[in-house]
Amino acid sequence: MRLIQLCAVLAVTAALLPAQEETPDKRLRHAADTMQEIMATPDRAIPQDLLNRSECIGIVPNMKKAAFIVGGEYGRGYAMCRTTAGHWSAPAPIRLAGGSFGAQLGADSADIVFLVMNDRGMQHLLSDKFKLGADAAVAAGPVGRNASANTDVLAHAEILSWSRSRGLFAGVALNGTVVEHDSEETDKLYGHPMSGREIVDGRTRIPEAARPLVHEMDMLSPTRENRSN
Repeated sequence: MRLIQLCAVLAVTAALLPAQEETPDKRLRHAADTMQEIMATPDRAIPQDLLNRSECIGIVPNMKKAAFIVGGEYGRGYAMCRTTAGHWSAPAPIRLAGGSFGAQLGADSADIVFLVMNDRGMQHLLSDKFKLGADAAVAAGPVGRNASANTDVLAHAEILSWSRSRGLFAGVALNGTVVEHDSEETDKLYGHPMSGREIVDGRTRIPEAARPLVHEMDMLSPTRENRSN
């Protein structure tokens, strides 16, 4: 039994490891494209009022999913927060990782987007590492322009999350997923160690490769609306 479990873990690990690691430049471009494509169809996108009310956003394009008895997820992306001037900050690299157990088989990938809706959620995001559903309350986000933002889910959730896979965009609760600062990617993008909090404080120079993503977010949600929760 232990041998089977070990083989399962090795099989999932091999499936999650990319053949060639994507560079920060390409990942940033994919993150910008992901948001542009998701918001291009308002009836099947993140509700605009939620995006406008959010404190921060996390975008993880092409998050890997694999399963062979033991399931696993792994992805790299970026988190951005509102600056005091109301614009979006420079992107802070993040990693998402999670696991699940059960009778499952298969491999897939998905684009993950999550919104941080209040200061409590933002403090978790700016820590080195936290777990969704345990440290921070997370819920599946609603979809479409007619989705009500004044629901009970917003009263309790610090973070709302969505997933896009095979063209289908829907809310998904990422309970058990670990979010942590990606120091390796930070070194590549900024040239020296920085914390996530330092990057999104509004004073960090935006790298040239990150400008399309920041510009896209400023176009999609240029202001933060007053929140009632």
